[in-house]
Amino acid sequence: MSGTPTSEKGAGYRAYVLFILVVVYTFNFIDRQILSILAVPIKAELGLSDTQIGLMSGLAFALFYATLGVPIAILADRTSRVRIMAIALSLWSAMTAVCGLAQNFGQLFLARLGVGVGEAGGVAPAYSLIADYFPPNERARALAIYSLGIPVGSALGIILGGILAELLDWRIAFYIMGVGGLLLAPIFWSTVKEPRRGHYDSAPPAPQEKPLRSVISILDMLTRKPSFWLLSIGAAFSSMMGYGLILWLPSFLVRSFGADLAPFFSFLPGFLLPADATPIRFAAYFYGAVLLVGGTIGIYAGGSLADRFGAKRKSAYAAVPAIAFLLTAPLLAIGLTTPTLGLAFVVFMGVQALSLVWLGPVITAFQHLVPPHMRATASAIFLLINNLIGIGVGQTVTGLMADLLRAEFGDDSLRYSLLAGTSFYLVAAGFMVLAARRLHRDWQG
Repeated sequence: MSGTPTSEKGAGYRAYVLFILVVVYTFNFIDRQILSILAVPIKAELGLSDTQIGLMSGLAFALFYATLGVPIAILADRTSRVRIMAIALSLWSAMTAVCGLAQNFGQLFLARLGVGVGEAGGVAPAYSLIADYFPPNERARALAIYSLGIPVGSALGIILGGILAELLDWRIAFYIMGVGGLLLAPIFWSTVKEPRRGHYDSAPPAPQEKPLRSVISILDMLTRKPSFWLLSIGAAFSSMMGYGLILWLPSFLVRSFGADLAPFFSFLPGFLLPADATPIRFAAYFYGAVLLVGGTIGIYAGGSLADRFGAKRKSAYAAVPAIAFLLTAPLLAIGLTTPTLGLAFVVFMGVQALSLVWLGPVITAFQHLVPPHMRATASAIFLLINNLIGIGVGQTVTGLMADLLRAEFGDDSLRYSLLAGTSFYLVAAGFMVLAARRLHRDWQG
């Protein structure tokens, strides 16, 4: 499907497309991360362990989210990306609502599998769409703006989830978020036009290949691009800790700073600070602010730095994340060990900013390592690596380690489990340094 050339639509329409893509991505992360703040009441009602919560948020989600992303992306490289995203949004939103019906671990696990199935079609096609709506010198910033859906969605999921769980019920929180996405899907489908592939790129026409042959062609190309694999593995190691923090930091705050959370937010107006508010709500405020402010600053800064320095040196698309990861590890250790909540707030904001700098530069690099007709599939292969390791392993292992350390450290077991994960950022930095040495050779277009 060739679609309408983006030049005929103008800058205003491109801005609208980017805006609604951010909104869809925001719902993606609301539905993905809302479990982190709802973990406390869900554990209490259903009698679950940290390991089970980690399995539901990590393995249950990542299992199909990562593996189905590749065949869906192959379809997206050949058919309408807009249609695929609209269907995916409808499916993951419906399954989010179904989470509210769960009566035990098995039912909630299966519902989370369904959320992962839906979200498998939500990201890689969007990367490809943005690459066809924005020229190369604007892509890092455009992809960084799109990635703002991560901190915004995560923050809203945590804050709204915490408030709804306290005022109403954790089940109602799932229902409301699911219905919101279902209402958005037809708006997205009817207002976003499919752009012509490679509109801003000087690339030869895409060969018409059967799906299996297409995968073989892409994998053959990627095997000759070491930087793709180095960037993917580096990002995956950082995501082990990044996704682990999104799931577990609210629980860490409740366990380690529970009594101090309410006084920390004494400046809030009365309607946000009711007398019977629980630590869950204040943990939601705390980490929601960290995600929103820190994440937004970090993601936009990463995209801007990549566009600025990447024009002259392609290595900047990996070097900028490498520097950020090297700074993240010690800062995170400080945040997890300080007894002062105010200092923890400032430090965690810095951690959130630095840990998300990589998104704009790395995702942009992937769009330039393959020709336009392979972008969605290449992005899906990256997401397969990133999410199986980052979500599937990172969140599950953190919860498992916390359970194993509970006998010795009690409520502080989660602190030590997270501390062990700071080393993942150092490993991620190493892979990014290696990728920086190869990018200029592998770059295309």
